[in-house]
Amino acid sequence: MEIVDRKENSLLSRIEIRFQLRHEQSATPSRSNLRSKVASLEPGSSASNVIVKDVNTRFGQPLTTGLAFIYDSPEAMQIEPQYILDRHGVAGEEDAPAEKAPAEVPDVAPPAEIETEDDVSGGEE
Repeated sequence: MEIVDRKENSLLSRIEIRFQLRHEQSATPSRSNLRSKVASLEPGSSASNVIVKDVNTRFGQPLTTGLAFIYDSPEAMQIEPQYILDRHGVAGEEDAPAEKAPAEVPDVAPPAEIETEDDVSGGEE
């Protein structure tokens, strides 16, 4: 794995790494495999604090490029959208209240049928 660009973003408490990975004679690496490889590039980081985005493998080429964010802490990762955290298997906010059960809908009688005049004249007037 090769680092193409590395940027420290202190405002968001993360390191942004643009990478490329050659994978001759093998399939495109999985997201979890990429997370562990990116974590090994940065000393002192763990795979649980890595978010991998923008993974792209061109057809017929054994080269994968992507963007990874290495966060300082799990709390700093909460700026990512929930679906990204779910995709990476990172626990979301534990303090969020549980979903409320929907309120019961009272039984309502179906509307009475409306009587209409059956006029099938073909639309000509």
